[in-house]
Amino acid sequence: MTAQETLQVRVVQKRTEAEGIASFELARVDGAALPPFSAGSHIDVHVPGGLVRQYSLCNASHESHRYRIAVLRDAASRGGSVAMHDSVHEGDVITISTPRNHFALHPAQRTLLLAGGIGVTPLLCMADRLARTGADFALHYCTRSVERTAFASEIAASAMGPHVHFHFDAGSPEQKLDLAAVLAAPGADKRLYVCGPAGFIDHVVTTAKAMGWAQDNIHLEYFGAPAQDTSGDQGFEVRIASTGKVYPIAADVSVVEALRKEGIDILTSCEQGVCGTCLTRVLEGEVDHRDMYLTDEEKAANEQFMPCCSRARSKLLVLDL
Repeated sequence: MTAQETLQVRVVQKRTEAEGIASFELARVDGAALPPFSAGSHIDVHVPGGLVRQYSLCNASHESHRYRIAVLRDAASRGGSVAMHDSVHEGDVITISTPRNHFALHPAQRTLLLAGGIGVTPLLCMADRLARTGADFALHYCTRSVERTAFASEIAASAMGPHVHFHFDAGSPEQKLDLAAVLAAPGADKRLYVCGPAGFIDHVVTTAKAMGWAQDNIHLEYFGAPAQDTSGDQGFEVRIASTGKVYPIAADVSVVEALRKEGIDILTSCEQGVCGTCLTRVLEGEVDHRDMYLTDEEKAANEQFMPCCSRARSKLLVLDL
């Protein structure tokens, strides 16, 4: 992570929201208003142990006195969620970034929000915004069970409540998600937003495309990229267009890491190819795309890539830096 404005916040409340899920309410240490944000935004959280992780804001976007995030404890993750659960407590002061939004709402006649598990967090903020503006929308919230459904009672009691449908893997057949019915009748005036595990997102997007949804009307946010097979990775070179200088990229080093060692900082956040922060234009060469951010069409165009994770199929990439 580089060049992102940070601020100190206090954990004013930590609460168990469901099995394995804790929420953290954050307020500025100095009591001042927090920077504004829009529905779909996330922040970087500097987690104990030197980690930096991204969490979506799930409170109402008009609020300026607090940010709220929710974290699923995942022992198989890279350590951030466990540290948040075990090492961050009420009263602690932590460092966060100002909000960024790569998952913004777009105007639409009807909006569909599909959440898988903890992927509900950015969609809650969207649903609140849509409910407050009187928009036509529905949120389908899919979890394993009632016990693993964060914010259920809060949702039911809110203005978004009538628009929310709960679907449980462990529930009766009639309440399970009928994806074909939900995605029926696509149109240019409809938007679909999906967030959750990769398998959930891929299933929804594949189904939506098969039913005629246009790629431009489908918006998604992954929480993590799947592991890549790097056994065949080879070195290549990167040329910086503004200077003409050429830098070698070793087989076991990312473009971001290699350029950072040379004093060339590219703004990053997740460093997994999920958030889109490091998006960089490619002027020459063929990219080996490994991100979860660009669409298939954008990858095929070969005009931009994510240097935090993607590599080169050609011997040289020329970057617009």
